[in-house]
Amino acid sequence: MIVDCHVNIWEDRHVLPLWREQMQRVRPGGVPPKADAKTLAKAMKGVDKAIVFALRYGDSAGIESDDETTAAAVKAYPRKFVGFAYVDPRRKDYMELLRHAVEDLGLRGVKYGPIYNGVPLGDKRMAPIYDYCVKHDLPLTMHMGTTFAVNAPVELGRAIHVDPIAERWPDLKMILAHMGHPWYEECIVVIRKRPNVYAEVSALFYRPWQYWNILVTAQEYLVTDKIFFGTDFPFTNVEDSIKGLKSVNRQIKGTSLPRISKATIDRILHSNPFAHWWHGTPPA
Repeated sequence: MIVDCHVNIWEDRHVLPLWREQMQRVRPGGVPPKADAKTLAKAMKGVDKAIVFALRYGDSAGIESDDETTAAAVKAYPRKFVGFAYVDPRRKDYMELLRHAVEDLGLRGVKYGPIYNGVPLGDKRMAPIYDYCVKHDLPLTMHMGTTFAVNAPVELGRAIHVDPIAERWPDLKMILAHMGHPWYEECIVVIRKRPNVYAEVSALFYRPWQYWNILVTAQEYLVTDKIFFGTDFPFTNVEDSIKGLKSVNRQIKGTSLPRISKATIDRILHSNPFAHWWHGTPPA
C-alpha cells in the first residue's frame, strides 16, 4: 500500500495575484500545474490513497481555498481521497468552520501552517483546536520547515516548537510535514521523544544532498518507522517522489558514507499512516 499523505487542492479561482508574483520568483515557469479534484485524481493513480487538504495562505502565499472544495473532491473520488480540514486561527469563526468541516462535511483530519498564518503553536487560539482534535480523534498535519512566502515568519516553521505542545496534549496525533527542513534534526528528535508525533518526506527529493542527510539521521535515531510518504502535489508528483526516494543513495556512490537501507526506503514508501492515527475505523 502507498499513501500520499500530503496533497494540496485548489481551484483556479483560489489563486490570488500574490501567488503568481511569488511563483515567478521562486519557480521557473511560474505557477505550478492545476490542483483541482480532476487533476489530483489523475496525478494520484500511482498511489492507493491520498490525503487532500485546502490551503488558506491568502495573505502570505496567495492561495485561499476552502474545505468545501476538499469535501467535494472526496465525494467525487471516495476510494482515492481522504479529506482534511484547514484551520486558520486568525479568523473569528475558525472553530465554527472546523466543526462544520468535520461534523457536516465529514473531513477526517486537520491541516495547519503556522508559518503561513503567523500564529505560533503555543498561542492561546490554538488550544481549542488541539482539544477538538483529541476529542474527535483527528490527526493534525502541520507545515514544518521554511517557505518561499515573503509574508511568513520563518521562526514559526521550526519543529522544536512542537515539543511543548506534545507534552501538554500527549494524545494529540501530529504529523510534521517536510521533515521540518532545513531544521530536520529538530524534527527527528521531537518525533523520537513524543510517541504521537510523526513526520513525512513530501517535497524533499529534489534537494538530494539534504534528503540523504535527513534519512541517514533518521536511521541513526531509529525513527524511520514514524516517517510517512508524501509528495506535496502539485509542487512535485508521485512518480518523481518515488524515484527520488529509491535513488537517494545515488550521490554518495563510490564513497564510504553510510547508505540509506532498502528497509528504510521500503518502510517509508509503504508506510500506512492510517494504522497510527485512528482508534476507530480507518478509511477503506
